[in-house]
Amino acid sequence: MKSYQKLTTTQPAACRVEEEGAAPLPTGRGKLAPWWVGSGLLVVAVLLSTITVWVLRQVSGGWLGPTPPPKCLLVPESHRFDCYPERRVVVTQELCESRGCCFIQTPPPAEGKQGVPWCFYPPDFPSYTLESLNQTALGMVGLLVRREKAYYPRDIEKLRLDVEFETDTRLHIKITDAANPRYEVPLDVPRVMKRAENPIYSLNFSWDPFGVLLQRKATGAVLLNTTVAPLIFADQFLQISTSLPSKFLYGLGEHRGSFLHSLDWNTLTLWARDVSPTETFNLYGAHPFYLLMEEGGDAHGVFLLNSNAMEVALQPAPGLTWRTIGGVLDFYIFLGPHPNMVIQQYQQVIGFPAMPPLWALGFHLCRWGYGSSNETWQTVRAMRNYQIPQDAQWNDIDYMDGYRDFTLDSQKFASLPSLVQDLHKHGQRYVMILDPGISSTSPHGSYWPFDEGLRRGLFLNTTQGQPLIGKVWPGFTAFADFSNPDTHQWWLENLQHFYAHVPFDGLWIDMNEPSNFMDGSEDGCPPGDFDSPPYTPAVLGDSLSARTVCASAKQKASVHYNLHNLYGLMEAKATASALIQIRRKRPFVISRSTFPSQGRYSGHWLGDNRSQWKDMCYSIPGLLSFSLFGIPLVGADICGFSGSTSEELCTRWMQLGAFYPFARNHNTQNEKAQDPTAFSPAARTAMKDVLLTRYSLLPFLYTLFHRAHLQGDTVARPLFFEFPGDVATWELDRQFLWGRSLLVTPVLEPGVDSVTGYVPQGTWYDFYTGSSVNSSGEMLKMLAPLEHLNLHIREGSVLPTQKPGTTAEMTRGNPLRLIVALSSHATAWGDLFWDDGESLDTFEQGNYSYVVFNVTQNIFTSTVLHASTEATKVTIGTLSIFGVQKPPSKVLLNGHEKPFSYLANQVLTVSDLGISLSQGFSLQWL
Repeated sequence: MKSYQKLTTTQPAACRVEEEGAAPLPTGRGKLAPWWVGSGLLVVAVLLSTITVWVLRQVSGGWLGPTPPPKCLLVPESHRFDCYPERRVVVTQELCESRGCCFIQTPPPAEGKQGVPWCFYPPDFPSYTLESLNQTALGMVGLLVRREKAYYPRDIEKLRLDVEFETDTRLHIKITDAANPRYEVPLDVPRVMKRAENPIYSLNFSWDPFGVLLQRKATGAVLLNTTVAPLIFADQFLQISTSLPSKFLYGLGEHRGSFLHSLDWNTLTLWARDVSPTETFNLYGAHPFYLLMEEGGDAHGVFLLNSNAMEVALQPAPGLTWRTIGGVLDFYIFLGPHPNMVIQQYQQVIGFPAMPPLWALGFHLCRWGYGSSNETWQTVRAMRNYQIPQDAQWNDIDYMDGYRDFTLDSQKFASLPSLVQDLHKHGQRYVMILDPGISSTSPHGSYWPFDEGLRRGLFLNTTQGQPLIGKVWPGFTAFADFSNPDTHQWWLENLQHFYAHVPFDGLWIDMNEPSNFMDGSEDGCPPGDFDSPPYTPAVLGDSLSARTVCASAKQKASVHYNLHNLYGLMEAKATASALIQIRRKRPFVISRSTFPSQGRYSGHWLGDNRSQWKDMCYSIPGLLSFSLFGIPLVGADICGFSGSTSEELCTRWMQLGAFYPFARNHNTQNEKAQDPTAFSPAARTAMKDVLLTRYSLLPFLYTLFHRAHLQGDTVARPLFFEFPGDVATWELDRQFLWGRSLLVTPVLEPGVDSVTGYVPQGTWYDFYTGSSVNSSGEMLKMLAPLEHLNLHIREGSVLPTQKPGTTAEMTRGNPLRLIVALSSHATAWGDLFWDDGESLDTFEQGNYSYVVFNVTQNIFTSTVLHASTEATKVTIGTLSIFGVQKPPSKVLLNGHEKPFSYLANQVLTVSDLGISLSQGFSLQWL
């Protein structure tokens, strides 16, 4: 069989066999005009809708009820915005019409699916009117007035509209109570001083009913049109809908599913929840941000800065409805127009991610159930014995005494301090877990974390002012209130005490949704509008307190009802700050619960997955989504957390996981070991080899993280970010790129020795051999025996690599190998960021080196744009140039002839260069 076989298929199978019958994505994407404007297409849709209803009435013998009013029949099914979104309610005509809405029954959808809403808004449903609109220095301020009450309690009659033209590519629109202050997310956002001069968008308003119409000037595409359904703004129910210019929408986390969201009546709930990743469930984090691809390849993004329980309803119009139960409607719109630029603009608001230490990009190993520090140590020694790369050893909660934070099991983990010392001696690191639930049952005076937290008043309180007591791993627990600055100091002091015994290097913060094994507290939750609001979004468990604390719990900054989705962010902020103060080096924090801006403080792992092929497959959409969310340090538990893996699955998963930005193999208790040393020699070798490949790429990966930290570039990147004009890439989520240059095509199913992947147009080079494949933009079948992961380098790239060692520290002392992948025009470009790998703010303080590589006219140049002493400690050993069309007669290094090799697959290699990274040089082939 050939190494590459061209196929006619357009897309590999989805992660689940059950999804194979899903409707294909449409290929046509037109601009959506305001839906009430007469047009031929809309008239046809209305006629078809009316005829369909009439036919169904005849066939059903009247079960669809009396004929609806004509104004209701005018609304096509795809444009019916839900007027009765309550779950667990059978919506009757009487209930619907009591809200002043249209009621038309449609055939029930397939099991497990939502369908066309039976109760929907008529075109004349009362909304707000824009009473006044005045210019301001930064934009506009307006007054919105509602003449008729809506159907949720405490309707707010007058709203204030603030519009700021913040930059040429960023628009800020905020709607809040005109008379009374409301809770707003305590997130530091940029304040602009002057109005954008040449915005690439145009903004208009509908006055009655009020609506926002946002267009892209260059194409005329309507990005937002909120007149499609009424604005509702009650105290605990805020809703606004919009049309969308296409069906290609991504983001809105945290959920498990395909990267591209379905708009087939799909509701996504945002409420942090401890639950194993499962389709349709609200998961650990909340990210109210979406990116949408427009016709022609432009992109825009929308961020709703709101931390309350929320759901986002998607429908095939295409349209979207934001529905939240508190706060304000605070929107940022990012105009790109390139998808990479959208994410950069988003992070200009929420903050760029922190630069991780170099060791964080190595391989991490963990399991719950090592049982002792000696057993943990045995695993570390086995990894060293087989010379398998490993940078960090972790422990789960079994290191603790009775699962209590800041304690050590003095029997089973007595040797932990010695283990940590040994790790440090070998250039390795130690990471331990912490939970935010603090045991409340120890005798007074015997457990300082609880006693001192109680004395200082640092826990979540009930409405009665007493610590709210729930139940987590140690039993009954109180929950630290990280919205209180004093809690940050107490957290630091606890960590300092433990660090004196066990000098850890990083922290893993788990269970921080916060998770609770009880619903609410040991006493349940009190009656009231926080725990039983007028409307509850479609959260797992049907209650805001399901597997967490009461929404009415009191915190320093506000009520938990408002702060729940921020809990993980606030803990991450406290933890990163404590690590900086203790170690005086870059902090390493991995958190389960996340919120926008968290990339500034922590990375994320995708939670308690299972050892199943579909879980491995779904990890790629997870990676890509968190790339959109500004949290590039992300990965899934390699080989799966729960359940028992197989050798084949774990081998394939180690290959994929070696290209997670954050690479950790983690396993639950009472399952067989799944670290690389636990498998056969063949599997162990395959795992070792792919880790060595990762370690060889650390200079490239580290530079990608520098670019993420500096300007918000993505690390793991969807293909359409690099090829937005290629519609075939818009739905791909079984492959991904590192940066712009390296294409990863993993095997995601059992029993195969080949893999089908999409190769965008251009020349791509096999990472291992340098052999080229030319693609017109097509699916290719590639050989993929069990020991092989397909990696391809994009033409026009220069990848800095290094001879791999078994730790990042050992690797960074080895010679560099620069891989050049020539374009069809024989050009290439790349860069390298280099510092000491762990000090704080090296870029900001100028303690770094930055080198740019460029190829043109058969001359490779290395230009040092900024230098530090660190660069003098490493040399460039080898230059490999892929795609050299003709055998050179000679090679000149800085004008002096140099030996070289040239292979039949057009790879030119020059070895033994011995040039310091701190020195620029040129190499020419003739």
